[in-house]
Amino acid sequence: MVLAELGGSISRALQQMSNATIIDEKVLNECLNEITRALLQADVQFKLVRDMTTNIKKIVNLDDLAAGHNKRRIIQQAVFNELCKILDPGKPSFTPKKGKPSIVMFVGLQGSGKTTTCTKYAYYHQKKGWKPALVCADTFRAGAFDQLKQNATKAKIPFYGSYTESDPVKIAVDGVETFKKENCDLIIVDTSGRHKQEAALFEEMRQVAEATKPDLVIFVMDSSIGQAAFDQAQAFKQSVAVGAVIVTKMDGHAKGGGALSAVAATKSPVIFIGTGEHMDEFDVFDVKPFVSRLLGMGDWSGFMDKIHEVVPMDQQPELLQKLSEGHFTLRIMYEQFQNILKMGPIGQVFSMLPGFSAELMPKGRENESQAKIKRYMTMMDSMTNEELDTSNPKLMTDSRIMRIARGSGHQVHEVMDMMEEYKRLAKMWSKMKGLKIPKKGEMSALSRNMNAQHMSKVLPPQMLKQIGGMGGLQNLMKQMGSAKDMMGGMGGMFGGGDK
Repeated sequence: MVLAELGGSISRALQQMSNATIIDEKVLNECLNEITRALLQADVQFKLVRDMTTNIKKIVNLDDLAAGHNKRRIIQQAVFNELCKILDPGKPSFTPKKGKPSIVMFVGLQGSGKTTTCTKYAYYHQKKGWKPALVCADTFRAGAFDQLKQNATKAKIPFYGSYTESDPVKIAVDGVETFKKENCDLIIVDTSGRHKQEAALFEEMRQVAEATKPDLVIFVMDSSIGQAAFDQAQAFKQSVAVGAVIVTKMDGHAKGGGALSAVAATKSPVIFIGTGEHMDEFDVFDVKPFVSRLLGMGDWSGFMDKIHEVVPMDQQPELLQKLSEGHFTLRIMYEQFQNILKMGPIGQVFSMLPGFSAELMPKGRENESQAKIKRYMTMMDSMTNEELDTSNPKLMTDSRIMRIARGSGHQVHEVMDMMEEYKRLAKMWSKMKGLKIPKKGEMSALSRNMNAQHMSKVLPPQMLKQIGGMGGLQNLMKQMGSAKDMMGGMGGMFGGGDK
């Protein structure tokens, strides 16, 4: 994931500081130098980095801190807050209201993914109950209208454009008027891609904005743009009233620091991030959970919300009952695989757990894991109810395994691999007797119900090794308890001091 490398570097710098016996000026400076190097290597603008380190030094005045203050936590909190400040200009963007027509205009550089993002934005709001419509005012790029038409048709969203009219201002005005008459409450205008050297295209963008009078102008930015991001974003801001930013291609492995610079240049909040090419790979951006995941502190509340989203409320008591009994069948495994796929990309879910980072999911392994889950589900589709509902693996005789392999179009050894995975999960499940998943708003309940000894039996050995063994797991359990406090930017700052 974009910025994963940056997050890993900052986390390592903070970890090295935490390992120091005494936190003094030298240790603090070494930590800040590492963070500065990581940010500059990730293409964050030099001025932003300099201001951030200056602010941290002002906040963390080691001479003024009384004995008993937790210096490590204060430094961590200062880094967290300063990264949040870069990404959060402190003012909310315009929010469209249902039933009242709102016009949103998309601007950005060529190739940043504007047209696809327009459709994703419309599709997201359509699912939430809005009545969106798309207007293609991009007459500069060949095939722009065809692309928008194809995307809109797939998402079942009304669209407007022209193959003959060459004036983007006229198309935009006509499209907006048409959809206002049709009572659409979210009218999205897609414009031509341009960069700051193209004065004529910038003038055209201003004319489109003056004619349509948009409620919100969204600057779409490719996360891989690099050092040029600040200047380009500033040029757009000076021409039209950019009110929000959407960062695209966040599923790649670019440095991504330019995304931080663009927010600072436009002084506008990031409202969504594009995490893939598909229509639903589009996430609402929330600063604190994002920075928390970036620094390996996890987003525990976000993770639990994901679980509550994919497991319907009426199924939760039943699932908890089975979990506490340690009763695990192939049908439960099938249902949990469905839930995992609903939660989104595995690497993204993985980064929500405190102590983990997106770097731990090797490149290419994420798709491989999802493909394996789908393959196992295909095999289970060829099973009988008796086979799915038993918790006795001995029922799966050779003849049954051969029948399942033929029925699902797989090899016998693949079905046997799936059964081995089932046995491994069943063994893990049996060790989780008595464990309860907390309800919303009770995140700390999980850490009360689990201890490191309990978790070490449940986790696969390779994952336990990645965390750093038993010691790393104990730290992780502490983080789970304090993650919610850290997210609020308050609790635990003054507990347990350094000598």
